[in-house]
Amino acid sequence: MSKPAARIRLADAAFALFEERGYEQTTVEDIAERAGLGRTTFFRHYRSKEDVIFPDHDRLLALIKDRLATSSHGTGLIAVSEAVRLVLLHYIEEGDLARLRYELTSKVAALRDREIASVARYQRLFREFIADWMGDPTESASLRAELMAAAVVAAHNHVLRRWLRGETSDAVAEVDEAMREVVALFPAPSGSADAGEGGTTLVAFRTGQDLDALLPSLRRLVEGGAGD
Repeated sequence: MSKPAARIRLADAAFALFEERGYEQTTVEDIAERAGLGRTTFFRHYRSKEDVIFPDHDRLLALIKDRLATSSHGTGLIAVSEAVRLVLLHYIEEGDLARLRYELTSKVAALRDREIASVARYQRLFREFIADWMGDPTESASLRAELMAAAVVAAHNHVLRRWLRGETSDAVAEVDEAMREVVALFPAPSGSADAGEGGTTLVAFRTGQDLDALLPSLRRLVEGGAGD
């Protein structure tokens, strides 16, 4: 049996038993037996029954780190937004499993505590990246990085919970909009691509004029606005 197949069988068995007997009343041995596997096989895939419930946070954090590492100073906030989308997409791909987890963690205090600890890991990763991106060692910059990271995580979790409760049909669009609002709260440093400064903004429109005839007017418009 392949590892993915065994892992999925164990997870399916665990959630079925949690629903039938309750989380506290279900043991590792129960899960392995329901899955038709041995206890040793269980621990080959999961460290505890808690691990069956939660996604592979280590893998998700590694994905975030990889995405952030590909950014430049000018695209730091873009990378943060795309990293947040990666995490949301993971939950969406889980589908019903993510919703079952949400229901379970809402009922079991110990699981809620673990979920809070997991969220803190994401926030710490974003805070460290944002602090490095800002390149400012002052205490005010450190506080700004902390606030930005908290806003990033809050935006993601707000949209994720809406999706888990079936309140949105387009969570990806919602999280993108939420991240635009977060970025607007924390303008990027001058000179970065995120800040939208130092470049040229073009507005597309349709006209019956030839391009050669239109270019002089466009140039005068741009040059006239440069001193504003």
